[in-house]
Amino acid sequence: MKILTIVCFLFGLSSVSNSQNTDAIKNFESYKDSILNTNDFNQILKKRFLEPHELWDELLQKHVSNDGHVNYKSFKSEHKKLLDYIYVLSLMHKYKVFESLSKEEKLAFWINAYNALTIDLILRNYPVNSIKDIKNPWQQRLWKAVDINYNLDEIEHQILRKMNEPRIHFAIVCASVSCPKLLNEAYTAENLENQLTRAAKDFLTDPSKNSISTNNLELSKLFKWFGPDFTKHGSLIDFLNVYSDIQILEDAKVTFKDYNWNLND
Repeated sequence: MKILTIVCFLFGLSSVSNSQNTDAIKNFESYKDSILNTNDFNQILKKRFLEPHELWDELLQKHVSNDGHVNYKSFKSEHKKLLDYIYVLSLMHKYKVFESLSKEEKLAFWINAYNALTIDLILRNYPVNSIKDIKNPWQQRLWKAVDINYNLDEIEHQILRKMNEPRIHFAIVCASVSCPKLLNEAYTAENLENQLTRAAKDFLTDPSKNSISTNNLELSKLFKWFGPDFTKHGSLIDFLNVYSDIQILEDAKVTFKDYNWNLND
């Protein structure tokens, strides 16, 4: 698989001198005690060849519950490991072969990247009651030093939404109670279809997010904010009926729930 080949190649960087590795990340000043410790990073690389998102998968399994609650306090104890994963993402993205990856590989990459960067944003400001307590959370450029020159808004609107997969809205998470739950496993190209379908069904059947009956809908404001993404191949009702256990009438009344921005901890 192309992306695994890329990562195996990148992990060969462990044989490169420490000075070269340090040069590659020398501007990551706010994390001198973490990611700039290249000896630790090289130890991770030497231990094994990792699947592209294995570091992220391990963190999610350890710090996120089955119902999507994030233990930010315990996550913060492994912030260094999260930063290592973000660095790996930057290495994967910088090589030209990235552009030849399949749509599924790119979707999995950007969904995982968005969620990992969101967790990093929260951890940088933790403890915090809401992502909205952070100044301009979706516009901050916090990762330029490791060649991730995007903010969260750009990843969502300029990359993911343009890939014509509306279920991304159930996969990327804004660290809030009313968001879809954060899946406690990494998204992968091989499992993407099943994972996105599961995310959509879980979101629709969660009564705190959506209340659905045959002729009355109280929906998450995600369906209001991103309405055009769900109606490219029919009505919103058509889309919902693909993933809902209840068949909804086309003339069902639609209202929207208040959005709870409290932290999803």
